[in-house]
Amino acid sequence: MPHTVQQLPAPPRVPALTLVRADINFARSIIEPQRRAIDPTMTNHRRFRAWRSGLAAAMIALAAGLGTQARPAEAQGLSFIRDTEIEQLLNDYAQPIFRAAGLGTGRITMRIIRHESFNAFVLDGRNVFIHTGSLLASETPNQVIGVIAHEAGHISNAHLSDLRSKIAADPTRGFLSQFLFVGVLLGQMRGNELVADQAGLRYLNATKQSARGMIEIFERFAQEESFSLQRTPQSLFARSHPFAADRINQIRPTAQASPNWNTRDPAPLQLRHDMMRAKISGYLDRPQIVFNRYPQTDQSLPARYGRAIGMYFQSGIERAMPLVDALIKEQPNNPYFHEIKADFLMRSGRPREAVPIMRRAAQLAGANAPLISVRLAQAMISAEDNSNLDEIISLARKSLIQDPNPQAYRILANAFYKQDRLPEADLATAEALFLEGDLKQAQIFAKRAQPRLKNGSPNWIRAGDIVNFKIPG
Repeated sequence: MPHTVQQLPAPPRVPALTLVRADINFARSIIEPQRRAIDPTMTNHRRFRAWRSGLAAAMIALAAGLGTQARPAEAQGLSFIRDTEIEQLLNDYAQPIFRAAGLGTGRITMRIIRHESFNAFVLDGRNVFIHTGSLLASETPNQVIGVIAHEAGHISNAHLSDLRSKIAADPTRGFLSQFLFVGVLLGQMRGNELVADQAGLRYLNATKQSARGMIEIFERFAQEESFSLQRTPQSLFARSHPFAADRINQIRPTAQASPNWNTRDPAPLQLRHDMMRAKISGYLDRPQIVFNRYPQTDQSLPARYGRAIGMYFQSGIERAMPLVDALIKEQPNNPYFHEIKADFLMRSGRPREAVPIMRRAAQLAGANAPLISVRLAQAMISAEDNSNLDEIISLARKSLIQDPNPQAYRILANAFYKQDRLPEADLATAEALFLEGDLKQAQIFAKRAQPRLKNGSPNWIRAGDIVNFKIPG
């Protein structure tokens, strides 16, 4: 995950995965209502209204989740991971499913949330969110594909829009009636889950894939539910999902009757899946956990990948570099091996050495890897070689055409400042802050930039858009 992790504050040991803040609309839809709900300055009436708003947002998220109940504290601490290797794999999993669901291609983005729990959910018709815990725990591509098929069922059946409409139309005001309304919504959510399960089965069958992975996921949930209910039986009231055992009984006959039931994932796809899991473990788990998961006796490529990353975090670059070089020797055209080598060098304060290696990674990854281009630009700007500023700006701008992301805008801002192009630097900083969800600071920089930009130019218009932006609701 060689795209540097920037959490809030940045965690010390997740270099290659980029962690980014939620976009403004997502933050408003779930994080902000939860914060308001516990504001001690509110009157009781305002606090209750905020609680209802926060509950509604949380229920919408749960309504389209796979099965795990999210807690407000978790919602407030969400961090998104960006990584080319993982995102491309998830995209390869998802696109056939999205096409089968009538959702087209390129319309929906897979988003990766750094969280150890097993969960996935949707909040709108444009994004499917999946936890790193789900990816780590999924033993086969088919299991993740089953998760995606379920979430596609929510999107194609417009479950989120329907729930939002019901919440917006809620005329009730009394405390008791509010709880009755919540009960009605929870009942609908449970019905939506079964509809999404059945839709997911259709999409899997249409793409000639087995539903075995979906069944295996629900079997996992059934075990977790049994343990959870033994501890907290009162949680039965607030369930937004039907019991996993019931869901298994609903879908197993159809799943096993499919001619694709015994279809297995192709070996190359399984290898990519195992490499993804090793990478996530290497970057997010403690080194000892990595080494226990991938002992020295395991000489498979994924195991050596995970150990190389774990070794860097345990013992530093000198011990890790031979392991990475061995991977590159075995697969010299694998861009992600070059990428982690460059990442280790950058993390070790050696950006000049990282530049040619990251450049090689970008060449091997091709045009559809804008995040690696961003990392190359980052290595170049960290090397403090001002002769490369024009190339840095070009790399960042090209990456933004495919993938607007705050890191690229911050690189642009840095390069513009070094070229004394201060209005453009301020606008780029505003763009980064806007994408990170810090609207107040984004507007401060945009207001500073706009008067010094050419009146009527695209940059002047964009600065005005940020200045005048109002968060809905």
